[in-house]
Amino acid sequence: MLFALPFPAIDPVAVAIGPITIKWYALAYIAGLIGGWFYARRLVMADRYWGVVRRPTTADIDDMIVWVALGVVLGGRIGYVLFYNLPMYLDDPIEILAIRNGGMSFHGGFLGAILAMLLVARSRKLGGYTLLDLAAVVVPIGLFFGRIANFVNGELWGRVAPDFAYAVVFPTGGPLPRHPSQLYEAATEGLLLFIVMALAVNRFGFRKPGLLGGIFVLGYAVARTVCELFREPDRQLGYLFGDHLGPLGGGVTMGMLLCVPMAVVGLVFIVLAARGVTRPRHPVEAAALQTETAR
Repeated sequence: MLFALPFPAIDPVAVAIGPITIKWYALAYIAGLIGGWFYARRLVMADRYWGVVRRPTTADIDDMIVWVALGVVLGGRIGYVLFYNLPMYLDDPIEILAIRNGGMSFHGGFLGAILAMLLVARSRKLGGYTLLDLAAVVVPIGLFFGRIANFVNGELWGRVAPDFAYAVVFPTGGPLPRHPSQLYEAATEGLLLFIVMALAVNRFGFRKPGLLGGIFVLGYAVARTVCELFREPDRQLGYLFGDHLGPLGGGVTMGMLLCVPMAVVGLVFIVLAARGVTRPRHPVEAAALQTETAR
């Protein structure tokens, strides 16, 4: 073993007051939700991004964040149970409620958040595409903090990399150095995708409903698939279709597989939004948008 960095001695528990403990992972969720809420409020107050598309109010954002948080937690847990470890939970169903033991799926949380936003859109008579676009711009904030928390917890580590200068020996990853794939995901799914979405907002605004959502979904699918080349697959699943895939070794993982429909959906929404298929259907709003587009 020529290259290795020791894992930093970071206590997963951020705050401990008697029997009450608050972990960095919980704080990451809170930071992502608060950061997304603050950024979303700023976006809905910026007139230049909206044109004639009806936007949510700041009060709508305040209410939506509660439902999105619930959708993320429930969807993330249910997604992990169904996609990653169903046999274990069938044997011991009570463990489904033991969220403190870990086990959350981004893809499940993503679907849960979408469902929550669509319900809010329906109840407030807002455009569902518009809310999804807004969420697409702010979600990378939560992804960034979440992946940093994964690194602090020493979980979801990468594949063995004995010749990589910045490989890390994780406490629960055995004696061999591994790619710090959590940091790769924080940099790509979080920081890089945040920059891409910010540029897309400045270029297109929210005037083409569904466009920003499509860009995010496609961008995440690409970033996650690339990072999966460095990430160790879940132990209970391993590689799905053989163990040979390119120079890095290893086969297809569940994370890659789940990103395939995401990429397809993202491309479809980009095309539909660019062609105007997703524009508002309300007669007055649609006519105003058509006039603005003609200009």
